[in-house]
Amino acid sequence: MEYNFKEIEGRSSLYWENHEVYAVHNPQPGADTKPKCYILDMFPYPSGSGLHVGHPVGYIASDIYARYKRQRGYNVLHPMGFDAFGLPAEQYALEHGLHPANTTKQNIARYKEQLYQIGFCYDWNREVRTSDPQYYQWTQWIFLQLFNSWYDRKQDKTRPIAELEAILEAQGNAGYENEMPTIDAATWRSYSEKEKRAFLMEYRIAFSAYSEVWWCEALGTVLANDEVINGVSERGGHPVEKKKLKQWFLRITEYANRLLNDLDTLEWSDAMKEMQRNWIGKSKGALVTFNTEINKPIEVFTTRPDTIFGADFLVIAPEHPLVADLTTAAQQEAIDAYLKYTKSRSERDRLSQVKVVTGCFTGSYAIHPFTGAPLPIWIAEYVLMGYGTGAIMAVPAGDERDHAFATHFNIPITNIFGELYTGSEAYTQKNAILTNSSFLTGLTANEAILVAIDEIEKRGLGSPKTQFRLRNAGLSRQRYWGEPFPIIYKNDIAYTVYELEGQLDKEVLQLPVQLPYVERYAAGPGGASPLANIREWVEVGSNGTDTYLRETDTMPGYAGSSWYFLRYMDPHNNNAIASADAINYWQQVDLYVGGTEHAVGHLLYARMWTKALYDLGYLPFHEPFKKLLNQGMIQGSSRYVYRVKNTNTYVSFGLKDSYETTPLHVDVNIVNGLILDTNAFKASRPDYANAEFITEDGEYICGAEIEKMSKSMYNVVNPDAIVARYGADTFRMYEMFLGPVEASKPWDTNGIEGVFRFVKKFWRLFFNEEGIFYLSADQPTSDELKILHKTIKKLREDIERFAYNTCISQMMITVNELGALRCNKRTILEPLVAAISPFAPFMAEELWHLMGNEGSVTFAPYPEHDEQYLVESTKRYPIAINGKTKSEIELAIDISEDELKAMVTALPQMEQWLGGKALKKLIFVKGKMINIVA
Repeated sequence: MEYNFKEIEGRSSLYWENHEVYAVHNPQPGADTKPKCYILDMFPYPSGSGLHVGHPVGYIASDIYARYKRQRGYNVLHPMGFDAFGLPAEQYALEHGLHPANTTKQNIARYKEQLYQIGFCYDWNREVRTSDPQYYQWTQWIFLQLFNSWYDRKQDKTRPIAELEAILEAQGNAGYENEMPTIDAATWRSYSEKEKRAFLMEYRIAFSAYSEVWWCEALGTVLANDEVINGVSERGGHPVEKKKLKQWFLRITEYANRLLNDLDTLEWSDAMKEMQRNWIGKSKGALVTFNTEINKPIEVFTTRPDTIFGADFLVIAPEHPLVADLTTAAQQEAIDAYLKYTKSRSERDRLSQVKVVTGCFTGSYAIHPFTGAPLPIWIAEYVLMGYGTGAIMAVPAGDERDHAFATHFNIPITNIFGELYTGSEAYTQKNAILTNSSFLTGLTANEAILVAIDEIEKRGLGSPKTQFRLRNAGLSRQRYWGEPFPIIYKNDIAYTVYELEGQLDKEVLQLPVQLPYVERYAAGPGGASPLANIREWVEVGSNGTDTYLRETDTMPGYAGSSWYFLRYMDPHNNNAIASADAINYWQQVDLYVGGTEHAVGHLLYARMWTKALYDLGYLPFHEPFKKLLNQGMIQGSSRYVYRVKNTNTYVSFGLKDSYETTPLHVDVNIVNGLILDTNAFKASRPDYANAEFITEDGEYICGAEIEKMSKSMYNVVNPDAIVARYGADTFRMYEMFLGPVEASKPWDTNGIEGVFRFVKKFWRLFFNEEGIFYLSADQPTSDELKILHKTIKKLREDIERFAYNTCISQMMITVNELGALRCNKRTILEPLVAAISPFAPFMAEELWHLMGNEGSVTFAPYPEHDEQYLVESTKRYPIAINGKTKSEIELAIDISEDELKAMVTALPQMEQWLGGKALKKLIFVKGKMINIVA
């Protein structure tokens, strides 16, 4: 029987669906259960173009592991859902003149169709969609818990805001200031309701505040710093501007220490942990005050107070509140021009483009706190208002950016490192003996840091300080397609829907606060959300004295993705995010699989939400993802054509150097290897219809380059086409065979043929020469047992470390070896079907039933290897005569030296090897070699 993968995969899929093979059940409390294993993929945003071959890499990796753990006897939770809210979905809908609810539904259907055909063992009964009101009511509920909470720095945990109110009522906030002014109980009690709500807003974990943000008029929303590149939006390249708006935020900065320290408890890659550490950015140093000529002090945070005598100038951020005060009349025009320039620059650009030196002198001077020397005050884009105090003391001898700045603007540099500072570049190490540093001279950096901080404190110039780079996370978006906030403003004061019971109709005060359906949506007035246009939704009540208006901002995409792993545990629960029993059973995600692009966004937010829910008693764990596997990128193999300048003529790759050409991407799907289908090219776009070609021997040869797989580069390969041609099992195995899961690797459709041949060879092991399914009941030979058990051991070891490419290599060797032995024995082949099942589930399911087994191969125990079959009983030894190898001999492992000598000297070839000479000595090195000296 030929390997007809279409029929095989159709039958297997139907069997899995009809028998609900992948359904996962939460055990009853107290029941004797299997051990649990929670395996999760970072759920996708469902775009209109569907999956390309790069997307399933992580899904296949997690699916193999989930199937393997299920065969090992675990109760495996392996769910899938869709990150369905957010800006991309809304923009896609706008571009196509459709509603995001409809396009999202269509896109999800397309994704599910593709995921289904690849054979993932997802329990679709647990599917979640962040845009489903039954889902986002719990996103809103979690927001309410964060709004009704504050962070107690004494206990280092989240606590209900009601407990803070009780503290304020009893004693004021002494000891709980959290950057707020100290008030006593009497002051608190004297506050109006509005004043109390405003005071509490400065403590809430979810809070609102005015903030300068990036506003994109074309997209009609606020953008995050990492969504702005070179002064335009990353999506669409639209102009952006700084705007002050009232926004919702999460006080993630309160969790900075815990987010940092708890990384040590996680099984994440060192690279991923380092990305989070850098983003959190903990720095220890000192806060130092520099007075100025205008008698307005500037606070500076420095991690190197030991270098304070090397400070040659101060640099403040363009957004610093003292810029206007410090700017002299002579410098006003230059400062205004520079501020206009910096307003178009995102923080990412300002930090990353280190080779670009820009700045402007304010005209004013600061006073060195120790020496009294005047220090010029500059503004420069490399200093950010959001980190530290928005001001630095510049020590060009010890900092690369300060050195580049001083060199560029000809600012004199003080040498505090003696011969170690050459003048050509900054000296950034901490092993120098300080010079020109007053009372710090002669000390090493580590010694001087402590002495400097002590002296700064003694003289009242500042204090020790720990600083974090991490900033509070923006939670507002001025978009339609997102979760509405469960907030109502009563006379401009924010209240949760639960707090207004009895003042408004019940249906207004219930979760979910549903997103109203509208046919058309445009930006609201003054940068407000499109929801601001729906007055009948916004205006929920008025009694002549009080007005009640809904919050019109919506939440960002990351809100729904910060907790979705919890909902999978109990997705149909109407009373809670998940039942306590379900949460206590499934606990943390044991394996989380996804890309590194989420290192400092989604992963940080999910960790923070988990810690808050843990503190409030809703979770028994404080980290969401125990082990993290980051899959590498499948890169596209792009193809280029070369257009002769100012013509519609295209010259082949080997001839292009004779012409002035422009390289253009061409769709890889109309290129066979490197040979362009010129007719298909002419038909692909109207402007190519009259194209002419300069070819090589009648063929147009394209250029090639490995790049990111992207529609814009025309190198996207659709998995549907691959599955249709080779089958899902081959597609799955090829994606894993390309290289280690974590590594990036280029896609090459031609390379899949080798894996396809292997799958067919595996299939043929089960059929005789007439194509009839046949397995022998004969006892296996020792060679066959050795092959089987060596393979099982290798697969079990390598699956546990996600080395799937070496698993497939081993299976290829195994099939070749068994094929050479013409092995068709059931005791050998049946375990192999169970072993290959995680990789090729469709074929394994078919063979499992052909062998007469009941139930699905999904639950077949994964085979164990037996060490007795791996113990070598013989060893092949090379035989050398006077150091030159002549032959080999297979001997028993435990042969004695006397037995060996007798056997070797009796060999019939011995006389020929010796050539009439006498045997002088026989040297035997056990386990290595035999050497005869004649």
